[in-house]
Amino acid sequence: MARLFGTDGVRGVANKQLTCDMAYRLGQAAAVYLGKSIVIGKDTRLSGDMLEAAASAGVMSAGGTALQAGIIPTPGVAFLVNELHADGGIVISASHNPPEYNGIKLFDSQGFKLPDDVEDEIERFIALGGLEAAALGDESLLPPGDAVGIALPVEEATELYIQHAVNSVKAQGVDFSGLHIALDTGHGASSLTSAEAFRRLGAEVTVINDDFDGVDINVGCGSTCLEPLVELVAKCGADVGIAHDGDADRVMMVTPAGDVLDGDFMAALLAIDMRDRGILAGNTVVGTVMCNLGFMHAMRDAGITVVQTKVGDRYVLEEMRAKGYSIGGEQSGHMIMLEYNSTGDGLMTACQYLAAVVRSGKSVEEAAAVMTRFPQTLVNVRVVDKHALEGNEPIAEVVAQVEAELGENGRVLIRPSGTEPLVRVMVEAATEEVASETANRIAAVVERELA
Repeated sequence: MARLFGTDGVRGVANKQLTCDMAYRLGQAAAVYLGKSIVIGKDTRLSGDMLEAAASAGVMSAGGTALQAGIIPTPGVAFLVNELHADGGIVISASHNPPEYNGIKLFDSQGFKLPDDVEDEIERFIALGGLEAAALGDESLLPPGDAVGIALPVEEATELYIQHAVNSVKAQGVDFSGLHIALDTGHGASSLTSAEAFRRLGAEVTVINDDFDGVDINVGCGSTCLEPLVELVAKCGADVGIAHDGDADRVMMVTPAGDVLDGDFMAALLAIDMRDRGILAGNTVVGTVMCNLGFMHAMRDAGITVVQTKVGDRYVLEEMRAKGYSIGGEQSGHMIMLEYNSTGDGLMTACQYLAAVVRSGKSVEEAAAVMTRFPQTLVNVRVVDKHALEGNEPIAEVVAQVEAELGENGRVLIRPSGTEPLVRVMVEAATEEVASETANRIAAVVERELA
């Protein structure tokens, strides 16, 4: 049987792969494996109400309490789990995926995503048919009618989350007075939170795509489609543009010149700012193997250590928790700052980044100059057997040749896709031309050997 959980929860087309029955079973599992009080939040997808009802029913059927937070960013649920001293959390969202998709991810009592072994237990529980199947052998496993759980609305859920972000900046003695922020909330959950937080911190905010009808989330907008934000920044003369994905666990920014500031730029400035304030644990920032070489050079020049993990925010978080590091993230703008939240938090990342900019006394563009991005070319090669990449001598030879040519002014990353029959060839170099030529040279050998 294929694994139910992917790298970020259970995903699929709502009412097809991700059914009410599945949401019900996951709700049951949350109450069985995490505890009886479960915070449930959702993004703006049309299917959110349906899956929320099913997941809540699952929690209650196991004798638990469904604490319904309504529409709220994913990091808002993680925050509320801690704030309300709940036993766990359920987020109904497919993040940056199209509107017809939805997903369910679970948080433990500390607001952290579940480890593989717990997900494996939950998969077995669901495969066996949940509490109903277990009750065939022992009726006590399924609570009788006078022992089922209840659903309670979380009053002012978004307000608690907004104020948490606002307080984190005010505690540093700065605000955003004089800043003009252009904001694209992608018809998603941050439509209810980010603009209000920035305004309370003194910023002027011009916002687009903050309405929603359930079928427009992430469509031609938000952090995965920055063109509308670039146009808005130019039109209204904003100092910075900020965009979220559907569940606002990530953030991307653009400058007045239209340059994109991804997670590498944010991590670079934040790490240096944290070092200067004496709060960068271990003088280290955690990233993935996809970090731009420009980020690596910026951290080297700043005397800050970079630890790289496999691609995926869960691996970044595992390293941070294991070693006690305070900041980590990915190019996608999925940043984790454990002082403030237990998962990627687009609003908190934006708040902390802008606080660092304000402290620097520079413009957003000037502050971003702590890092220079190296041009990057990524070529995906469709292959018959992606696992044959390891140990292939002709591929290893061309990679070694390119690495010798690039020296310290470039790097090569070649890896099999985790989900598709592809080998991904990525090259960074001092110029676009060199990056493209060398990436395609390697890709040609990969295709010859493995396609």
